[in-house]
Amino acid sequence: MPELSESIKAIQEAAKEDRFTYLTVLQYHVTSPDVLPALNDVLQDADLTQEIGWDLVQMLLNIEGSETCLETVARLGNPREVVIKVMEALEGLAVAWNDEVIVDVDDPGIIPDSKIPRKFITLLGMLAILHQRIKTKYPSRFLGPSLVKVFEAYQPTPDMTASVINLVYSLSGKKRPPLPNRKSSINVLNPDQDGDLSRNAPDPEAEQEDPQEDAMQRKLLQSFVTCILQRYVNAHDMLWSPRLLEVYHPEKTVPGKKTITEAFRENEEPQKRDAVVGQLVALLRDLGLNKCPPQFVKGIFEGPVHTDPLAAFDDFSSADDIHFSPGGAVCLIAYWIFSKDVFGSDSPQPEMHIFPDHASILGRFLGREVQSEIVSSPGIADALLAIGLGLEHRKLIKADEEANLMAYHHNLTLISVFHPDIQVRNAATTFAGSLLHSEPDDHTRLEILEDLLENCMFASLKACAITWLKEELISAKQGNLNNQFSSPEVIERLQYFLFPDMSSLNESSTEALVEFWAQNQLFLLQVANFAYFLFTGLKELVPAGMGAAVGQRFVEPLIAAAEKLQKVEGSDGEDRMQLSILTDRLRSLGLQ
Repeated sequence: MPELSESIKAIQEAAKEDRFTYLTVLQYHVTSPDVLPALNDVLQDADLTQEIGWDLVQMLLNIEGSETCLETVARLGNPREVVIKVMEALEGLAVAWNDEVIVDVDDPGIIPDSKIPRKFITLLGMLAILHQRIKTKYPSRFLGPSLVKVFEAYQPTPDMTASVINLVYSLSGKKRPPLPNRKSSINVLNPDQDGDLSRNAPDPEAEQEDPQEDAMQRKLLQSFVTCILQRYVNAHDMLWSPRLLEVYHPEKTVPGKKTITEAFRENEEPQKRDAVVGQLVALLRDLGLNKCPPQFVKGIFEGPVHTDPLAAFDDFSSADDIHFSPGGAVCLIAYWIFSKDVFGSDSPQPEMHIFPDHASILGRFLGREVQSEIVSSPGIADALLAIGLGLEHRKLIKADEEANLMAYHHNLTLISVFHPDIQVRNAATTFAGSLLHSEPDDHTRLEILEDLLENCMFASLKACAITWLKEELISAKQGNLNNQFSSPEVIERLQYFLFPDMSSLNESSTEALVEFWAQNQLFLLQVANFAYFLFTGLKELVPAGMGAAVGQRFVEPLIAAAEKLQKVEGSDGEDRMQLSILTDRLRSLGLQ
């Protein structure tokens, strides 16, 4: 390794040599941060940097503290050549993530000492300068591919997202507004805004810009930010729907227990999440995306849901060829509703209803692979719930008489089954129950409950259906109503779904019983409680002779199976307690 003084002297003196020779000298001597000040002084020669700047990008990017030199390269190098090298470097970062991203479903993230975020932030600072220097007839032809490479290298960390926000503000010709002085604020290197624009060299191949370019560049930036918004929300627990429920129904919060809203307000990390999403939405507003008219909503569910907006960034002839991310648009509407109702912001009012708009969007997003969609896009599922809750709160239920409540309710209940966060699952369950009870047609309500009890394969959902049925029965009695839930016919109609024949358990092996209990305990405990409620509190709804039949086909074999399971060696203490509760409740019916 050469001495520091030797390297500095070589960097200074070899600049007089031909460019190829000088690059060879730099490759040998520019290996440590100590030589960078000397190199930056040499790079102030605009003619020199114009010729060699693009060859320095990758060399300098790997050296700690090279940001100042790379900024000089961005300001004085040939912008059309340097931007290509920056895109190549971003492509390299996208590949490097495969080695550095920690794949852990419980704690996904990035290796703490990773150098990739620093490189990403530096490269985006260069792009902000370069794209302002490129004076061509069609600057969108440079902008589109650059944004694709940025997105491919992007990971949804606060710092990298702040860097993206800085870039878009610079490219849009707007200055990023000063951030409030609080713990949730995120500031990263921003040479375009903080640097000296007078140092920028002119584009040696400058052309007059086409008049249509302004609209196309704005649409590219809008589309790009919706893609960033979708990725960020899917990577972080925003918990919009549970927090909205706390605002809409404060009476349901547990006294003395910290609410989700309070937890977000008091902890720095959740505050940062809210701050970053708020900044992305504010950025879209500054780019002109600040209304939610019917055509914006229709654009989400009328086009293909899984389209990749970035695929069109290399091939478009007008702004109409560029589309928003459907998932990003959903997150945008959800945040408009959430921020208005939780933070009191002046967000636009969504011009949509649950039927047909939200129902169509929900159905299109969940598609046929429901579980994989919800698990892979948990943020979008939460956002969809938040929109539905907001529309219900605003009484925006039906735009016309056509409404398939059963299909919509079915989709809501699937979120309550598959979403990875229990708080979002609970929000989905609450919303589904509220919507069911608010349906004015009692025949429709009964049909939905019957469908769940008969056809649903998830014990947790069948348990919810029993709760909702109980609530309907209580409502009918307390309101002295004459409807589907006020006579014994409702129990007669549902009794074999509520109390199925369990006699086959008498012949089941211990292993089969263990599996049966694991799959059905939520339903069995709930139906036992419902039976107690029915046979002791609403006897007038029990059809004649049903008690003895239920005792024979349901209660007796279930008690026998539960007692057998309690004797299984090595069984979980929680299981034994739940089995004891089940047998005690069933015996209290007096039907065996």
